[in-house]
Amino acid sequence: MASTSDQVALEFPSIIRVYKDGRVERLFGTDTVPASLDPHTGIHSKDAIVSIENISAHLYLPKLTNPTHKLPLLIYFHGGGFCFLSVFSPIYHNYLNHLVSMIDVLVVSVNYRKAPENPIPVAYDDSWAVVRWLSDHGNGGGAESGYADGNITHKVAIRVMSENLFGLKLLGISLVHPYFCGMEPVGEEKKDLNRKAGVDRLVNPEKDTNLSGLGCEKVLVCVAEKDILRDRNWWYYEALGKSGWKGELEVMKAKGKDHVFHLLDPPCEEAVAMLDRLLPS
Repeated sequence: MASTSDQVALEFPSIIRVYKDGRVERLFGTDTVPASLDPHTGIHSKDAIVSIENISAHLYLPKLTNPTHKLPLLIYFHGGGFCFLSVFSPIYHNYLNHLVSMIDVLVVSVNYRKAPENPIPVAYDDSWAVVRWLSDHGNGGGAESGYADGNITHKVAIRVMSENLFGLKLLGISLVHPYFCGMEPVGEEKKDLNRKAGVDRLVNPEKDTNLSGLGCEKVLVCVAEKDILRDRNWWYYEALGKSGWKGELEVMKAKGKDHVFHLLDPPCEEAVAMLDRLLPS
């Protein structure tokens, strides 16, 4: 009989394997790259420790031509289904170097703790801790700020409305191919009922009674035509529009593109167009 350490409790093939003794083996997205000076873009990144719980962030610093110029701040939450990839993953590190070189912003990329070792809502709480850390270190003058990438972005924007951020002002959020789901399928989800959300109240904005309380002025929802999440992304856009939220809502559709195409091909026309609309004007 196999020992407990060899017995698998849960597995998503080619992605992650959880053993009965609690050990977690990630089969995808384990490559890492340190903060550094990127030779291709000239963008410099460095690490920042936010709390004793080992919450950290990557800071991406643009090349300054005018030291007195006030830069927008973009807070970035990486994807990965809450359980794999990190700020150290080459796909995110390379993309953010490219992003900063293109639109001249200061980026803080949040390294939240991952499930299953740290179940939801730990990722939400860690992300909020970084936002609070930035607020505490702000100058109190309402620095411009924005967010990119997904489900966590929505959760943080909701929380902004109920808690004071004296050092930051949230101007807008961009949800790029966000992961939302629900017990009741929409669109193409009806063909795959196994994709129902086991944590419906956490990843289904419809269950959020504060949907109309996003603490920002603008929302951009980015949808890829071939993305398996596209129907839920459109659903979010429509639900927010009907919720009574008073801000400016936009949707951007990338024809013929799939999930996170912008990470795989940053220079493509659709990815560049998305960057042009990323920051609130």
